[in-house]
This record gives sequence, C-alpha cells and structure tokens, in this order.
Amino acid sequence: MASNDLKKYKLGMIGLGTMGRNLLLNMADKGFSVTGYDKDQKMIAKLEEEGKEHNLEGFGDIEKFIDSLQTPRTLILLVPAGPIVDSVIAELKPLLSKGDIIIDSGNSHFTDTNRRVDELEKDGLHFFGMGISGGEEGARFGPSMMPGGDKQAYNVVKEVFDAVAAKVGTDPCVTYIGPGASGHFVKMVHNGIEYAIMELLAEAYGILKNGLGYSNQDIYKVFKKWNEGRLQSFLLEITAEIFLVKDTETESDLLDVIKDEARSKGTGKWTSEVSMELQLPIPTINEAVSNRDLSKFKKLRVSLEEGFGKKDTKIDVTVAELEDAFYFSMISAYAQGLHLLAQASKEYQYDLKLDEIAKIWRGGCIIRATFLADIYKAYGKDNSLEHLFADAGIQEIIKGTLAGTRRTVSACINSGLGIPAFASTLTYFDTISTGRMPSNLIQAQRDFFGAHTFERIDKDGVFHADWNKLS
Repeated sequence: MASNDLKKYKLGMIGLGTMGRNLLLNMADKGFSVTGYDKDQKMIAKLEEEGKEHNLEGFGDIEKFIDSLQTPRTLILLVPAGPIVDSVIAELKPLLSKGDIIIDSGNSHFTDTNRRVDELEKDGLHFFGMGISGGEEGARFGPSMMPGGDKQAYNVVKEVFDAVAAKVGTDPCVTYIGPGASGHFVKMVHNGIEYAIMELLAEAYGILKNGLGYSNQDIYKVFKKWNEGRLQSFLLEITAEIFLVKDTETESDLLDVIKDEARSKGTGKWTSEVSMELQLPIPTINEAVSNRDLSKFKKLRVSLEEGFGKKDTKIDVTVAELEDAFYFSMISAYAQGLHLLAQASKEYQYDLKLDEIAKIWRGGCIIRATFLADIYKAYGKDNSLEHLFADAGIQEIIKGTLAGTRRTVSACINSGLGIPAFASTLTYFDTISTGRMPSNLIQAQRDFFGAHTFERIDKDGVFHADWNKLS
C-alpha cells in the first residue's frame, strides 16, 4: 500500500478469527471502509479471500495497521477474554493518540472492563465494552449488540452498529446500554439466561426420552411443533434440528454418540457469582450452571446408579403439560435475569432501560424468542417494574401454565427423574409469590446462638432476646 493511501479506513478489527472476520465482512457489505489485523497470516488470507468482493485488506504489521485508520482511530478487539486483552491494549497504547477509541467485544468480565476504562481514561483514550450475541451467523448477517461505556465514543460508531445489527422490522438490535461496564454486564446476564434455557431444553429432552419413552424422531416432532407457537425461539429451533442429524461414522443419530458431559466458558458462572454478591436469587440460572458441573462426574454417576439401582422413570404426564412447564420455566429464567439487571442498575448506577434491552434481544442473539415481545411490552409500560412477575399481562400467562407445571414437576420427582432447573424454578415462584416466609425462624436462630438481633412486625427498632431465660 502506498503511503498516500494511508488513513482511509473508518474502523479496524483486531482478531480475525470467526467472529472478527465475519463482523468485518458484515460491515463491508454495508458499505463501510474497514480493515483488520491478526498475527496469524492464515487469518489475514481468509479475510482477503472471503472479502475479495469488497477488496478487503488485512495487516500483519500492527504499526501499518494503526497508520491506515482515520482519526480518531476506532478499534474493535475480538480476542479471547482475560490477559490477552490487556496484552493487546499494552501493545496498542504507544501507537495511539488522545481521543482514539478501543472497543472490547469479547466476553470480558465486567470488572475487567471497569478497570480498563479507568486505566485508559488517564491516557486520554476512550474504552468501552460491547457484548455481541449471535455466533458466527449473527456476526456475518446481523448480531444483537450491547455497547456500554463512554457515550461520546459510542456515538462515533453508532452509524456502523445500527447498520450491521440484526433487524426486527426496521428496529436495529443494538442500543446504548449505559455507562461503565454495563454492556459487558448485560451480555453476561444474557449468557446466564442462555444457560438456563439450554438446561431446560435438556431436561425436557430427558423427560420425553426417559419419562415418556419418546424416540429422537418423536422428540424432533414435539420441539418442532412447540417452535411453531408461543415457544418459538432460536434455541428451540436449533435443538429440534439436532435430533435429525446422523453421525457420518456410525449412521446412528449423532446426539446418541455424544458424551453426556457438558462444557462451559464461564459466563454462566460469573452471572451466578454476581447474583450472590448482589444478594438476588436466580435459581434457574444457578441450577443450569451447577448441572453442567455435575455432568462432568460421569464415573461417580455411573457408580452411584449401580449402587442405588436404576430407577423406573416412566411418568404419566401429557406433552401439553410439559409444554406448560417449559413455558413457565422459560419465562422465569428471563424474569430472574431481568431482576438481576434491575438490581445491578441500582447498585452500579447503570440506569438500564430494560425495555430497550428486551427490544434488542428480539433478533440476532442466541436467546431471541417470541416471548421477548411480551417482555418488551411489560417494561415499555413501566421500566421501573421491580420484577417481570409483577406485570399483569405476564401474571395471566403464568396462571395458565401452573397446573401443567405442577403436574410435570411432581411426576418427575415421584419417579426419580432429575429435573433440577424445572424443580428449582417452581420452588422459586412459590417462594417469591408468598407474602410471609418462614425466614422469621432463621432470624430467631441467629439471635439465639449469636446475638445477631432481629426486627419485629409490630414496632420499629432492632431487638435481642435472652432465649435461654425465655424458654
């Protein structure tokens, strides 16, 4: 490239793996002048081959890459979260000028984003975190994006993000989330909800297979039918398709030759950890995280099954009742995630607009679903809604699912069919919709053994009782 051609690109991508490369191709499709950098020459070659229609060019020399960008320079990082992000930033800092913008679009922990914002602000650099959901296809053709941080910096790239985001009607699935690390926080909670829905689908599969004796073809038909109605969602759609795929080696159903040991990258765990720090329960998400961990103890599970004997897990419930249980639990998973966002908004002063978050989750992202329109409507009426269950419209939906949910959960428990997410979700609902819990006994216990005091229902103040004398 000749020197007089430099400084022509509107935006540069660092990291030309699957997500970074496809997002760049998406931007080029929309008419933006963009380029990318990667240390791996093979990744650069892939970008240039796939982007030859737009004459896309990549760089292996970071100084030439930086010099090729318009000022203020705008850089998106799509590299693995953690120390690599800090390493890339350290390499970039000597090459950047005040006013330049760095956007971290990996799955970074929000506390790391807070730290980086503060550190780079001292150098006059704008930094913000942006969660991206939708996987490879989303990045290429339209993801859901959750940018949060410096609003002035966001406005510089708003035109690009609006253009490349997924669309629901004419609405782009991207919005300014809020200050600080709010973008990465919202994406983290999105992933927690994703964990919960995936676990609920896995448990529904277990109920159909082990409780009702359905074949994989039967389960495909059930999930496909569900996806044509009120449960329509991306995760249900792809789950149905899984049951049709054959293994090229054995010609059996591919699902049947996959180990029952689930993996994770940690974002679900982060959601659970933060919920405990904020003292806000999200049991459906927590059970989803825990059950992935439990699945890894394969030898122990097999040994204990031999010791206790294999259970007769056949149950007497209808597919319609199971559908009610799934719908109820899916609603609860969204409700718990949004409750956590409401609490975090207060604690971290994010000023989150939950209706806008529901709006951008309707398309492009992994947890997109028809039901998000109901969530958008609920928070559109009252963005200060403390909990999704408090909305009258949502209450009517839930009331219609409760009988089927109770039948399904009780039948599974009585037969010994493990359904941790379904069961904990129902217990959560029954507890959060109970006016007086038995927690007064816990307060009495704490005061008895540790003089931790208690409050009374009939007058204000803090009290302590001499329990030994009173008894």
